[in-house]
Amino acid sequence: MTLILSRYVRLCRLAVLALGALLVMLTALLGQAAHAEEPALGKEDLACQKCHDSATIKPKMTQAGESLSLHISSSAFLASRHSETSCTDCHENADGKDHGKVEVPMKSRRDYRLSYQDTCTTCHKKNVADYKDSVHAHLVKAGSDKAPTCSDCHNVHTQINVKIVQPIANVPCANCHEEIFKAYSGDVHGLERVAKGKSAPLCADCHSSHKIQAASLGEGIKDNCFACHKDAVAKHEVWLPNSGRHFEAISCPVCHAPDAQRRVNLRLVDSAGRKQIKEVLGVPQFERLTLAANTSGGSLNEKELSSFLKEFNVEQTAGKAILRGRLEVRSGVQAHQLSVKEKAIKDCRICHEVGATPFQSVVLTMAGEDGRPLRHGVEKEVLTSLTAMGSLRGFYTIGSSRIKLLDYLLVLVLLGVLCVPVAHYTVHRMFKPRREQRLAELARSASVAANTSAKNDNKV
Repeated sequence: MTLILSRYVRLCRLAVLALGALLVMLTALLGQAAHAEEPALGKEDLACQKCHDSATIKPKMTQAGESLSLHISSSAFLASRHSETSCTDCHENADGKDHGKVEVPMKSRRDYRLSYQDTCTTCHKKNVADYKDSVHAHLVKAGSDKAPTCSDCHNVHTQINVKIVQPIANVPCANCHEEIFKAYSGDVHGLERVAKGKSAPLCADCHSSHKIQAASLGEGIKDNCFACHKDAVAKHEVWLPNSGRHFEAISCPVCHAPDAQRRVNLRLVDSAGRKQIKEVLGVPQFERLTLAANTSGGSLNEKELSSFLKEFNVEQTAGKAILRGRLEVRSGVQAHQLSVKEKAIKDCRICHEVGATPFQSVVLTMAGEDGRPLRHGVEKEVLTSLTAMGSLRGFYTIGSSRIKLLDYLLVLVLLGVLCVPVAHYTVHRMFKPRREQRLAELARSASVAANTSAKNDNKV
């Protein structure tokens, strides 16, 4: 028995040693494979980095007097998403013989960035196509020197995987939209990310990464909210009467940004599809027609608004234009000051009372060529005028935008409904004696006829 146990122990030791050796071999092989897969600079790229990774390389001075850094960290580049991309894949015009020796004039940093826009298309066709349909690309085409290009948001030499969570301050949107980003950082979503470390929505979650459209266009705000808050409709139906109509006519931040200022936005839409009408490229209508209609100066009154709609529809070929009212907050900054749900407005009197504050400011809006809103002030009395009945659809708020004529018509209808039974009863009472007399005469006539018929039968 002792011999058997000794042999068993020896076999176990050999097995452990063999297993350990195998693990060492596997670790070495995996280490070699991992080392082999680590990105490394090619021969041509090493030649480029010999100068560009030097701390002594001088910045490029543009003709506009700007300084453009030419330093590119090799370690940062190898850790980036473009580590397997060669320098000449993007800088294909760089001549190895003349590069760095012949002065190449550069108009400005902006001009340099724009010259590389199409280079991104080689690898990022979908993202570039989306970008070209965005409000940013429209602004670039219009000559804006502030609208972002690819490299304004993405540092091509250090861009890491977007799935790697970065500090909120690293979001490139903050470079241009500083005030909005500051508001977001302090609202319910921003605090969830910053203070609680949760994955609350960031800019790209609501506005997309590349195909960024004007926030006021269509139902973008509501759709983005519903993308996360899928049970919003059901939860509101519990306490909010006619919640569907509220969602159609009220933007979410109106109630969920309780400290914001509000206004009525009269949007130009086509009567058939109810989609917002956009200006056609090169055919400006809104400013020209509002200025022509605004004979009194200032905000449009009822007559001027009717004149504008009439002239607009004369030129409109895609269908009749009508006004669609919507309650919204007054600025993009306020739209990003959302509070926790416990502080959301639930007091119906905020809107449903005479002289309600949200209905004291009214604007007329049309989407411009790039989707951004074109606005002109409108007198608040328009909401309670005949124009509201004829052209302003789906926006009748009891207590605040009530149209007096409709109240009068309602009274007439109610009086008519009451008068029918009263008149019927009155006529019935008035002609009751006549009806009774007539019935008596008919009864006597029937009796006489019966007697006469009986006498004739007896004679036969």
